[in-house]
Amino acid sequence: MPAITGTPVIDGPKILDWPSDWGELGPSLGEPTANLVNDLHAGISQCEMVLTTSGNYHMALRELWDLYLKSFPPHDPLRNWLYTTSPPVAKPQIENGLVRFGNFVAFCRPQVAVGPMEIIDSLAAAGFAAGGALPVCESRGNVILVRKGNPKDIFTVWDLGRGGVRLITPNPASEAGSFRLYASSVYYIAGHDVAPPPGMTAGGLFDLIFNGAAGGRENKWLCGRRIHHREIPWSVAYGKADAAIIFYHLARQAKAVFPDLFDIVALGGTPEEPEPIPGNRTETLYAVRIKGEWSRRQQDATEKLMELFQSRQFTDILKRHGLARPEGFHT
Repeated sequence: MPAITGTPVIDGPKILDWPSDWGELGPSLGEPTANLVNDLHAGISQCEMVLTTSGNYHMALRELWDLYLKSFPPHDPLRNWLYTTSPPVAKPQIENGLVRFGNFVAFCRPQVAVGPMEIIDSLAAAGFAAGGALPVCESRGNVILVRKGNPKDIFTVWDLGRGGVRLITPNPASEAGSFRLYASSVYYIAGHDVAPPPGMTAGGLFDLIFNGAAGGRENKWLCGRRIHHREIPWSVAYGKADAAIIFYHLARQAKAVFPDLFDIVALGGTPEEPEPIPGNRTETLYAVRIKGEWSRRQQDATEKLMELFQSRQFTDILKRHGLARPEGFHT
């Protein structure tokens, strides 16, 4: 055939190429437009440890998991384990005894669940929780994530109400807890401001963003479909959003991984040391053991993880990633 001298255009959307937990280990068949996990066909069972958890602290959990795996002796390592870093799916995951990604299914019931108290309460009400919940971590408030250079000059929550400024949030149906926390932070921060812009109120700002008061031709509110800690940075970087209200630690990680794409606007304090202003809400996550007919190996693995969640080492990890222990926490 003749020589080819042309260069094709890659037919795919712009993506944020988040680093893999496994680095460059290969072969890798992942491809974001059509082949994330669809060509991995597998079902696994008999896991030694399964953690079901809210995913927003995934950067700290990843570092803790290295310590966790190293806590097992070299001659008897933890071989079969999994954890998901998604919106909370604990209750259906426990009920169904599985979690699925495309054509990969893990038929393993979780031994530990982590989430906000409303999730923990739902597990207790369903009879799944074994014992009381232990506090794990607390966010350090919310910030505004913007594109590098802050091209729309967004500096306060009031700027989110300006014409031409579009805000992205979690999906209010699939991530109701995070959406309520972010949306209420906008409202309550504005409500605590003693010097709002002329003619503006917290309710008016809320209506402009979330209730269509800006007029039918301007859609100011966007949301993702499922996992906001991946979707929101993508939308700000490449999509239609100009700004996002998001946990400080998530914004911090996005900027650390993609320093040429993002900037952080603090809502109290600085982007390096946030001090949440009144109305800027935080979230606390808790861990709870799940009832089950566990083997001795699974019980030991559960206790090792619960101990590490309460350890000084995890306190240090949380601090490195912009998270904190809840007030009054003692290791």
